[in-house]
Amino acid sequence: MYCFKKLKLNSEFRRIYGRGKSFVTPAFVAYAFKGKTDNVRLGITVSKKIGGAVERNRAKRLLTAAFSAVSGEIESGWEFVLVARSRILKTKSQDLALKLKTFLLEEGIIKTDA
Repeated sequence: MYCFKKLKLNSEFRRIYGRGKSFVTPAFVAYAFKGKTDNVRLGITVSKKIGGAVERNRAKRLLTAAFSAVSGEIESGWEFVLVARSRILKTKSQDLALKLKTFLLEEGIIKTDA
């Protein structure tokens, strides 16, 4: 189902925070960084401020679904960190995917078929 790999190490998250391009919406913050690998990689962060375990897991599922919807169009080699914000629980994954796609188009990360 997924066509991307997961980021797991704290050092990878910190590198993307520090060097990556960022995009802020009321529901999430996205960081993108052109890595050295050929894989598209994703890391998701959800704070305890979002809510209990059920709410945090729902936020992760929403972000993963939104990213999955656009991940097929992303050029290889990009690494992403998505940080959930408080309004994410009131947002649908289709809306999240649309906002994420606009960020990717603005930054030129999505493949263009010419």
